[in-house]
Amino acid sequence: MENLKLAKKLNAAAWIITVAVLVLVGMMRQVKITLPDGWDLGFLPPAHATLNALTAVMLVVAYVFIRKKKIEAHRKSIYAALTMSLLFLLSYVAYHFTSPETLFGDLDHNGVLSPEELGAVSNLRPVYLVLLLSHIGLAAVSLPFILFTFIRGYTGQYAKHRKMARWVFPVWLYVAVTGPICYLMLMPYYP
Repeated sequence: MENLKLAKKLNAAAWIITVAVLVLVGMMRQVKITLPDGWDLGFLPPAHATLNALTAVMLVVAYVFIRKKKIEAHRKSIYAALTMSLLFLLSYVAYHFTSPETLFGDLDHNGVLSPEELGAVSNLRPVYLVLLLSHIGLAAVSLPFILFTFIRGYTGQYAKHRKMARWVFPVWLYVAVTGPICYLMLMPYYP
């Protein structure tokens, strides 16, 4: 009974976190915070890709551990994946609140794609946009379900945890893998 009370509280917290994250992500393109002189967060995009890649690795490791019924190792791997995802989210939001947007194909970094720049990336741009939009959309949709899946495992609701994890895991893994791919595709256009 105590675990169900805890689960209800954690579920409420998961919804609050989800709404807060979605509001922040929605605001970060419109609101820009000026950093003090000499400060530059330009080092963060490769860190974002690294954190996403490490999340993907930890998810695969967690999957292997659970298949081998190594519950404690699985649990620690999931904690690590959640930690990497949290660090990613914090640094991603900080970067986008303080830095101009980088456009795929914008070689001169002026924030506008000229016809020449657009022509140079015309074949790859749709691929990039599909990856980016699916990455962002699935990240937004999956966030509460990642948290709920974790909560079910944490509170001992193992049957519900397994049922959710079957479809949450591949979506979370897709998001974690496509993040670094999008970064690698965008990397030539960072200032």
